[in-house]
Amino acid sequence: MLDIKFIRENPDLVKENIKKRFQTKLLGELDELLNADKEYRKLLKDVEDLRHSRNIISKEINKLKKKGEDIKAMVKRARDIPDRIKKAEEKLEKAKAKIKNILPKIPNMIATDVPLGKDESENKVIKKWGKIRKFTFPIRNHVELMEMNGWADFDASAKTSGSGFYFLKGELALLNQALIRFAIDFMVKRGYKYIEPPLMLKKNVLAAALDVEEFKKTIYDIKGEDLSLIGTSEYSLLGMLTGRAIPEQELPLKLVAYSMCFRKEIGSHGINEKGLWRTHQFNKVEHFVFCAPEESHKFYLEMRKNAEDIYQALEIPYRLLEICSGDLSTWKHKSEDIEAYRPTIKDYGEVGSLTNCTTYQAQDLGIKIIKKNGTREVLHTLNNTALATSRAMVAILENNQNDDGSVTIPKVLVPYMNGVKKIGGKNKKPKSKIQKRDKKIESRKK
Repeated sequence: MLDIKFIRENPDLVKENIKKRFQTKLLGELDELLNADKEYRKLLKDVEDLRHSRNIISKEINKLKKKGEDIKAMVKRARDIPDRIKKAEEKLEKAKAKIKNILPKIPNMIATDVPLGKDESENKVIKKWGKIRKFTFPIRNHVELMEMNGWADFDASAKTSGSGFYFLKGELALLNQALIRFAIDFMVKRGYKYIEPPLMLKKNVLAAALDVEEFKKTIYDIKGEDLSLIGTSEYSLLGMLTGRAIPEQELPLKLVAYSMCFRKEIGSHGINEKGLWRTHQFNKVEHFVFCAPEESHKFYLEMRKNAEDIYQALEIPYRLLEICSGDLSTWKHKSEDIEAYRPTIKDYGEVGSLTNCTTYQAQDLGIKIIKKNGTREVLHTLNNTALATSRAMVAILENNQNDDGSVTIPKVLVPYMNGVKKIGGKNKKPKSKIQKRDKKIESRKK
């Protein structure tokens, strides 16, 4: 969340930021927040003054007692103070609760170069890469390819778990693992420390990572526990440093994590009954940076390049889409999506998301920098998808399919597939040396 001090000192900037996000309904709540903050600070002073008065009167009563003088008037004054303190503290707690309720709704300040726009229709394409393949045969979608090659069982998963789940089998399950290993190795070689995070987190950590509405739409709660399943390892990596102060010389912290992810995906998009594009459970390699505020844009560009280089290595055509002001989530300062081309729909689909959150997440969890001069300030956090394997597999299957239903493995993944260059299709199993010898013998007999 934003620092209440920043809001207090820059109300006009915060109002303008809300208008740029086309969230004018929040202007009234901002006014309520400012009024509650003003009342809180006044009440806090009143409580402190009353406590100070109580201490002075208590000392005065002791002096009078020692002198043997009348203390009735002082005692009467002293008796009134606890009740006045109690009433002031009750009002103080109400003002504090109001601030706590409204503050997370006030969105992060957007970057000056974020394009203005009301919704996703005004997001801006800033780059395209890769050659769109021209097919000479009817294109199959990824579900058709998976089912014809026996790579998945959606009917079984519907019975065991419901829509939005899947059993991956054989060669495709191995491709999934190849993608995970490739993405981890790729990021480690670029200086990111590998982390395996918990898949469940306390709600206060998740609340710092995303807004209330997003929490309701995407997060699975565990009944009877102060725990929820993670929607991305970003949340775990953020929570790992809760309450920590990091010496400036130890920054940046560059991390990469692999995890299974769980999302309810309630909303307009819904869940695909079959397929890997939109599911309740998926695998993702995420990278995350904690850094000094003055360096966050530099790492934003670095993290963008990481994602681009991964998709270039996979030889999947993609585009970069800058998110406009009205489509930015509450916690985002600046954000871009990387979208892979899908020949089956002749359009691009999101496969990753890059975000600079500035201090918005770290503020809530008290994650700070210890500067060389001893002062402390809230650091910046950034996150980006390295590879979500389910969507990457969709892009690979649909772009790399062949007429016989086989799929060519991207060259960079062949070592991770134990040398296998093609999977599936009518002749998916290569003949062994024994089979070839037997065929020659049969041929001679004829």
